Amino acid sequence: MQASRVRWRILAIIVLASFISYVLRYNTSTAAPAMIGDLGLTEIQFGYVLAAFAAGYAIFQFPGGILGDRFGPRKMLTVIAVLWALLTALTSLVPSAETASTAVVVISLMVVRFLVGASHAPIFPVVNTSVVRWFPVGGWALPHGLSSTGLTLGVAASAPLLAWMITEVGWRAAFLLLAPLGLLVAAVWWWYARDNPAQHAAANEAEIELIQDGCELDLHSGDKGGRADWLRVLKNRDVLLLTLSYTSMNYVFYIVFNWFFYYLVEIRQYSITEAGFVTAAQWVAGAAGAAVGGWLCDRMCKRVGLRWGCRWPIVIGMSASGLLLLGGALHPSPQVAVTALAFCFFFNQLNEGPYWATSIAVGGKHAGAAAGVMNTGANIMGIVNALLVPALAHLLGWVFAIASGAFFALLGIVFILLVRADRPVDSQ
Repeated sequence: MQASRVRWRILAIIVLASFISYVLRYNTSTAAPAMIGDLGLTEIQFGYVLAAFAAGYAIFQFPGGILGDRFGPRKMLTVIAVLWALLTALTSLVPSAETASTAVVVISLMVVRFLVGASHAPIFPVVNTSVVRWFPVGGWALPHGLSSTGLTLGVAASAPLLAWMITEVGWRAAFLLLAPLGLLVAAVWWWYARDNPAQHAAANEAEIELIQDGCELDLHSGDKGGRADWLRVLKNRDVLLLTLSYTSMNYVFYIVFNWFFYYLVEIRQYSITEAGFVTAAQWVAGAAGAAVGGWLCDRMCKRVGLRWGCRWPIVIGMSASGLLLLGGALHPSPQVAVTALAFCFFFNQLNEGPYWATSIAVGGKHAGAAAGVMNTGANIMGIVNALLVPALAHLLGWVFAIASGAFFALLGIVFILLVRADRPVDSQ
């Protein structure tokens, strides 16, 4: 009997959810100029609003992973997608400068953005739980790579789309028009997704056997454990080393995410229009890298096993991204530098699938909690990067500030070489 392909349809909805999550979470960054002018805010005050999102996103990674393990991805992703819609609409209703003081406007925006961050935080830990239940051992990286492709394309698409909408109808109406996208994700996911293959009417026995083949642990039943279970995840050596490695990798990611556009315009003297096209091209390169990295990791896991199959793509991706980052920072030609930085992001995103596959392999039936720990560290690094890069640029110049990512890439390689992906939490 030929295996059914329900798992790939589940993955298609996950990619859609990743795309829409990034469209809805970064709409405030794209709308920043319009919001700052309309609400009478300063750049520093708006920075507090952006930081509120980062705080909510980082704090709720681990709890979101635990809830995904406990209640299942079908319920969890449905609930948070509904919250995305409600909170996007709520953002458009914050008081205006004419009806409230600046303090009230800033605090209102900070509270809403904190909640937006908290509602988006669980998506990738929950995706982790879904992938571990729907894909076989050694086949986890490609689904995560394609999920990362969805999010990078979401960033590439949201900026021009939202910019056009703001020009046509204003930022408040634009947010209201985008909000139903969250409801679309919730409806499609609830309708088609199930927590386990055995619960899905369209999944035949051949597909269920394929998914469970080679799985020594009961990864597909969900985690109903209590405090002692997730404390084991927090204390696990491999989970912590994986978190340190992924956190180091994300320093390079946040150089691109936080500073690339500014670097193009202010340091390399590109026009804003040129910088917009270059930035979009870089994110498309990242999307391709995420897909290739997932495919490569799964292929290597089948050939050499989980331990080195998960390690090698990360070693390759981190080494290449670090070297290209150095080249982009040091080369005098803006065109060569930008090309190097675009390829740097390709190799940076090559790592995504392998890292998330490693979190599944190490976490086992606690995959959501393990992913929550890993992604908490990654998003704390976003705060560190936002503060450290401009400080280094002020003290030592932008060449040193950009090149500092190479040091963190090296750290990431050292940490991942110490992680045993073939040693799950429950086996220790």
